[in-house]
Amino acid sequence: MATGQGEANRVAITGCIMLATLIQALDTTIANVALPYMQGSMAASQDQINWVLTSYIVGAAIMTPPTGWITMRFGRTRVLMTAIAGFTVTSVLCGMAQSLEQIVLFRFLQGTFGAALVPLSQTVMLDIYPRESQGKAMAIWGMGVMVGPILGPTLGGWLTEYYNWRWVFYINVPLGFIAFFGIARFLTETRLDRSRPFDWFGFVALSLGLGAAQLMLDRGEQLDWFSSPEIITEAVLAGTGLYAFIVHCVLGEHPFITPQIFRDRNFVMGVGFMFMVSMILFSTMALMAPFLQNQLGYPVLDAGLALAPRGAGTMLSMMVVGRLIGRVDSRYLVFFGFGTMAVSLWGMTDFTPDVSYSTIVWTGFYQGIGMGFVFTPLSTLTFATLAAELRPQAASLFALMRSMGGAIGISVLSSLLLSSLQANHADISAYVTPFNRLLQSGAGLRFWNPASVPGRAMLDGEITRQAMAIAYIDDFWLIMVIALLAMPLILMLKAPGRVTIKQADVAME
Repeated sequence: MATGQGEANRVAITGCIMLATLIQALDTTIANVALPYMQGSMAASQDQINWVLTSYIVGAAIMTPPTGWITMRFGRTRVLMTAIAGFTVTSVLCGMAQSLEQIVLFRFLQGTFGAALVPLSQTVMLDIYPRESQGKAMAIWGMGVMVGPILGPTLGGWLTEYYNWRWVFYINVPLGFIAFFGIARFLTETRLDRSRPFDWFGFVALSLGLGAAQLMLDRGEQLDWFSSPEIITEAVLAGTGLYAFIVHCVLGEHPFITPQIFRDRNFVMGVGFMFMVSMILFSTMALMAPFLQNQLGYPVLDAGLALAPRGAGTMLSMMVVGRLIGRVDSRYLVFFGFGTMAVSLWGMTDFTPDVSYSTIVWTGFYQGIGMGFVFTPLSTLTFATLAAELRPQAASLFALMRSMGGAIGISVLSSLLLSSLQANHADISAYVTPFNRLLQSGAGLRFWNPASVPGRAMLDGEITRQAMAIAYIDDFWLIMVIALLAMPLILMLKAPGRVTIKQADVAME
């Protein structure tokens, strides 16, 4: 397939595909910093406004797995154009929303349309580039997928600060317009396969499982997890749906996900690593934004700018990796990337409420470099030994694991943050006694006098501040351990040079 595209068309398609990838990747995080402003406009509570994020994730999670079947049924170009058009229109509707119900509905629709953009953009890049250039192609594609979520808070903060929160959605309109007409003009249609029926049972089972799981993860922290009947119900529905889907994939006649995919060791290991990478990326971003704003007192725009060096490090390393793939064993690049992330996270475990701006910038920059060294060669290794006809399904599953890794990582680490805060607060408070010399004289007595109401309030505030700082450090330690655990498992991947002739021929057809 790669040989069917001229060089000029290939460049044009790459640009349009990157725009489509970028708008979807940006929207996973761009609305985060604007939530307080949306909350005021919609007169919503904190729990209610979080549905703006949840509805998007649920919509994307449900519609990602069927992307392979939809593409075979209607054609890749048609599906891409429909997804871009729908994503752009629903972005406008999100910006025009006048009530909480409207924006939650439009965000859900935006997620359903955007679900196809990342997996289809990856398959297009793999198909239009010859095998020897696929490492470079994945480096280009990875910039949009990885840099988008990292730069989302920065761009969202800037638009919210100087315009208003509605522009975090309107920004998609010009990008979507260019991507739509570029793909319509340059990308040729794929062959259709209408012989395969739609797997309604698998779709319903997977939708039930993913939807219930996402709701459980999103609301578990607010409802004290399994002490709530709602969370128990959602857990049962999630387990039932996912179990039914897995059994159906093995025994069903025409399942969404062909079991043949799981016979490829590189693909199975690759989606596992992508799950871990997404946990590290999205949970770190979710932790850093409130750490900067609440612990350090950064304004929304300054907090976004402090996170921007991650994106710069990712872009720089991806450009370097694009030249190294094919010359250096991709497994070594992934190993180096996880190691760099672990070193960066180790530096973050020394963060205090007085950490300097330069320390935040450099640790983020190093973490971005590690991300770039992991994502591109990992994408190449994951699909290196997979037959071309399995790519649409495989890319959908790859994207789904990326989304679920981020969702689970954010949920687990946010829950651990609160439980650690409570435990640390209790431990520190145990030292607040009449015999503590710090509170008997001097500045300690003047500001934190336990005998006065203002003194007790200020003392509790400082204890909470220090307890929260320790809780963040505990989370950074856990994320670092995840990165370290991934490193020895990389050796289980096949080297890219061990691709069989038959598979290589299929990839080049």
